[in-house]
Amino acid sequence: MDNITGLGSGLADLWRLSSARSRSISPENFAGEKGRGGMATEGLGAQCARELGQGWKISPCVAIGAGEEFTLAEIEGPGAIQHIWLTPTGHWRFAILRVWWDEEETPSIEVPLGDFFCQGWCRPALLSSLAVCVNPGSGFNCFWPLPFRRACRMTVTNIDDEEMRLYYQIDYAVTAVPEDAAYLHAQFRRSNPVKYKDVHTIVGGVRGHGHYVGTYLAWGSNSSGWWGEGEVKFFLDGDEEFPTICGTGTEDYFLGSYDFEDQQTHQYREFSTPYSGLHDVQRPDGLYQSQTRFGMYRWHITDPVRFEKDLRVTIQALGWRKGGRYLPLQDDLASTAFWYQAEPHAAFPPLPAKDELEVI
Repeated sequence: MDNITGLGSGLADLWRLSSARSRSISPENFAGEKGRGGMATEGLGAQCARELGQGWKISPCVAIGAGEEFTLAEIEGPGAIQHIWLTPTGHWRFAILRVWWDEEETPSIEVPLGDFFCQGWCRPALLSSLAVCVNPGSGFNCFWPLPFRRACRMTVTNIDDEEMRLYYQIDYAVTAVPEDAAYLHAQFRRSNPVKYKDVHTIVGGVRGHGHYVGTYLAWGSNSSGWWGEGEVKFFLDGDEEFPTICGTGTEDYFLGSYDFEDQQTHQYREFSTPYSGLHDVQRPDGLYQSQTRFGMYRWHITDPVRFEKDLRVTIQALGWRKGGRYLPLQDDLASTAFWYQAEPHAAFPPLPAKDELEVI
């Protein structure tokens, strides 16, 4: 059986030859056909290339009108997407990424474009990790292995009232897929604010066999003081009131400690590593940028959380009040959960409406 680079062990398998065939989809080759890249005669770059003609960057991007859905990719399998690069204009919460595997009725991935790439606050926040990289100025990269057996369909829907432009490239392999390969799923949820003494559900209602591989969290603080005492809990395979896995605090789950504080400057210390990071800290500017906001990720690449039947993941929003007492917070939490599972999957809850998605 062919090796799919990226589904295995990365560099350890890179020397192995394979009969997989490399293909790439972009505005210069919408269908990813062999030997048909760069053939466009019409596109948003045609005027710039008017003295050069075909083959000179005629179609580098697409325009997606207000309310329009654009199909990024329709691929017949078996195969695996190995890399996605893109850069969008506009409000990144108002561009919705959806992916369907094998002609399923409901998408397995349904996430605002920015949040899928750990950019929930709609401004570039650079990060360098194994699964997601964001490079200057707003180069979004996904390296999650995305196998499929019969088909893949990927769309972006612009729910804004203004046109957006999207540059993109999707690199994939046409190849056999192992029998035990599962499908990537990603789900977005937002609690704005978290109800007093309640929890934010990162993901719930998952049914099937799989393993959880990652969390991105955009956290908007509505109170002064430290906000990260809350525990992250994994309820597995029938757990009800109490979970199987219970962490010790928010910054601990994201593999930091003691408030993410730089002991020299006594400020938040941004960091970005292969498996975790606090890559986005937005500080008040003394005027209109009045709130402190954070973006952080945790990839369970070497320590996936396995489940046989069902999964629910929650996080507490917890700070401090006078007298050394915990304070249940009412902050703005928006999360994206990533997991692999065998199909079929349970339908996702509806995305929040446009006003509830907006970053203000």
